[in-house]
Amino acid sequence: MLKVNIHPIERVIRGIFGLAVLSLVVWGPKSAWGLLGLVPLATALTGWCPPYALLGISTCPKKAGS
Repeated sequence: MLKVNIHPIERVIRGIFGLAVLSLVVWGPKSAWGLLGLVPLATALTGWCPPYALLGISTCPKKAGS
C-alpha cells in the first residue's frame, strides 16, 4: 500500500486542477494535451505523489503518537 504523502487540502486543489485541465479535451482548444490532467487527478485520488516520495517530502499532517 502506498503511504499518503499529500495534505487533504492539496488533494482537493490537485483534483480541481486535474479536472480543469482534463476538460480541455472536451471544451476549449480540444487538444490531447488536456489528458495531462489525469496526472494531478490520479495523485489527488490516491493521495500519493511519486516525486514527493522520491524526495522524501510529505505535506500530510503528522498523526499524534507517530
